[in-house]
Amino acid sequence: MTWTRILPAALAVLLVVIYAVGSGRWVATSGSWYASLTQPPWQPPPAVFGLAWSYNFIALAVVGVIVALRAPAPRTVAYLAVFAVSIAFALAWAYLFYGPHALVASAILLTACAVVTIGLVVLAWGQEWWLGALLLPYLLWLAIASSLSWGYVPLN
Repeated sequence: MTWTRILPAALAVLLVVIYAVGSGRWVATSGSWYASLTQPPWQPPPAVFGLAWSYNFIALAVVGVIVALRAPAPRTVAYLAVFAVSIAFALAWAYLFYGPHALVASAILLTACAVVTIGLVVLAWGQEWWLGALLLPYLLWLAIASSLSWGYVPLN
């Protein structure tokens, strides 16, 4: 195992940690503003969010590490770059939604996150089909979250 494999794998894990910590910093579902929102009728119960995000963060870390350890360097670089952009969009969504309550702007960013994540799934799938398959629930979750984000717009 060389540093050219270990460093990208560590970066993949670091990106997941940044994603988790950043989400925890900005996502505040217990606040009075969030509680006052009219929720779209397809809003899952709160327990689903915890289960989904636990799976998503684990899957993102596992896939990122395996891609970094096994993929050719250009695929690894592309994967990590797309992953970083996806995280940037997701964290910008969290900030805009829960901070200044910019519902339309945050919905646009979460939709962009979902679209970019298609590329992440394709890159992982191109390395090993099952790596891409591990990310499909994350992509589905982002699609649902995007639809929820857009669902808040007309209701609030």
